[in-house]
Order: sequence, then C-alpha cells, then structure tokens
Amino acid sequence: MHDAALRYFLEVVRSGSIAEASVRLNVAASAISRQISKLEQELGSPLFERRSRRMVPSAAGELLAQHARRTLLGEEQVINEVRRLRGLERGLVRVGCTEGFATDFMPRAISSFRQTYPGIAFEMHVDAPREVTRMVRDGDADIGLSFRFGPDKSVHVEYASSTPLVAIMAPDHPLADRSFVTLADISAYPIGLAAKETTARQVFDLACAAEGIVLEPVMTTNYMAGLWCFAEAAGGIIMTGRITALVRSWRFQVMAVPVKTLTTNERRYEIQTMLGRTLPDAIQAFVRHITTQLKQVDRHGIQPPVLRQVPSRAVADDGPA
Repeated sequence: MHDAALRYFLEVVRSGSIAEASVRLNVAASAISRQISKLEQELGSPLFERRSRRMVPSAAGELLAQHARRTLLGEEQVINEVRRLRGLERGLVRVGCTEGFATDFMPRAISSFRQTYPGIAFEMHVDAPREVTRMVRDGDADIGLSFRFGPDKSVHVEYASSTPLVAIMAPDHPLADRSFVTLADISAYPIGLAAKETTARQVFDLACAAEGIVLEPVMTTNYMAGLWCFAEAAGGIIMTGRITALVRSWRFQVMAVPVKTLTTNERRYEIQTMLGRTLPDAIQAFVRHITTQLKQVDRHGIQPPVLRQVPSRAVADDGPA
C-alpha cells in the first residue's frame, strides 16, 4: 500500500468526507476517491460506511487506520533519526564573507535555511576578500563568499560568477538616466571609493590606469554603508559590483548604471570551501542553498522585506486624575 493512499485514507477518517479531505490536502476529490477504491480492492473489504452526511470507518477501516498511523509515524521517526545522523538536526556552520554580502544577503540566506533546519547555528565573520580566502584555506571558516580576479588553487570553488562594475548614484543625479557611463563621464562629479584592499577599488584603479584617467576621490573609506549614503544623500558617485548592487540597492534611494571601460572591469564572486575536505552534510546543504540564492539574486535582485504591522494599543480613558 502506497504512502499517498494511506495519507488520503487517514484524512478522510479524520474529516469524515472526501470533499473536506480534498480541501485539507489540496488534492482533487476524484484522486482521493480513486485511491480509497484501490485500497478496498486490495483488501477485499469496504473501508467506510457511507452515511448521509459523513463517512464512518468500517471495522476493516478502523484496523487499517491503526496500521496507517503506526506506519506514517514510524516513517517520520526514521526521517528524524536520519536527519540527526546526517548532522542536519544540530550543528554549526562558520561563514566568512565580505561586507557586500554580510549586510543583507547572508543574514537572509541563513534565515531562510533555518526555516528548514532550525537546529543549525551560524558564525559569520566579515573581512576583506583575501582574508576570507585565507580563513577557508586554514580551516577557520567552513564556507567563504568573496570576490577574486581569478581562481585560487588553494581553495575549492563550489560556485563562481562574474560581476561587472556599476556606478551608484542618486536618482536625480545628472548621469542617472544614462544606459551606461564612462570613466570620463564620472570624472566631472564627486566620487567616493572603497579602501584599496577591496577588489572593487582595485579593478576600478586598473581601469583608470589603462585609460590614463586620474580620479581624485573626495571620500575614501572601508565602511561601505557610508559610501552608499554618500551616493544617496551627497550627490556623489561610488563604484561597486553588479551583484552587490542587486543585494543592497533596496535599502537606498539610488540607481545603478553600468560602467563602460576599455578594459574588462569584471571580478568573480565565489563560494569557497577547503580544498580536499569532505564537507559535513549541514555545510553541503548550506552551500547548495546559497548557490540557489545567489542565482536568484543575479536574476531578480533582493526584494524589500514585508514589514509586519504592529497594532496600536488602545489607551483606556480613566477620567481625570
């Protein structure tokens, strides 16, 4: 007897009708009726007494219901035991990532993962790209999410994609309606840049050097949120990768405009794990999860969260004090 047939049968026992079971299971009533008929044929006995307003289990139906409950509960117990054995019931995943992923992407990915595996805890360490790779290589992080110019043979790359530079600016900036901007275009406006150890700054500096353009930033910082506010409120332009813009733009009133340069301005972003390591199941599962999440972000960006409405408290009027 198939699990689906037993589940359908038990729901009819609980609800007392095929129509109600159909609503609860979100399965067509005809499919439920067909499965129950098959069970009756296999057992050679009617399973229900069909009364005017309710279906009541027959003696054979009561016996089958007891068996079905034991079977399905046993199946659930086995699944739970296997989860524990596979390390998905409890565990710790240590993640290293750059600031561009740490503010929005990684917390959201962790939250959605824990909806399926609530027993898995996380440690997240935020650092520069080179340090994230070192943490993975040395075993200080299980998973790294970082930027690079090319593959690093000292770590295993689980997933990689490219991200070209975009210019971030306020919607009312004179360049905001362009389909793309050049380095010469942005040289006429105040620019803010990340610290020199970031790959976004490095690829920008290389592009400027290749075109012989010297841009003096009016603001340099290692704090990315400050740069984004500079673009939003101070009329400046900042540089970041497309994937970072997709992850963070919903927080700010800004536009992301592609940057066209004579040389390539793309970097790679990678999910990294230790080379040669057999990953525990919880880490493997999270790698698969963030790979899927990154592909979705690359297509659709991140949507703003739906804020829950907090009902206002009614203040009792106790009259004058």
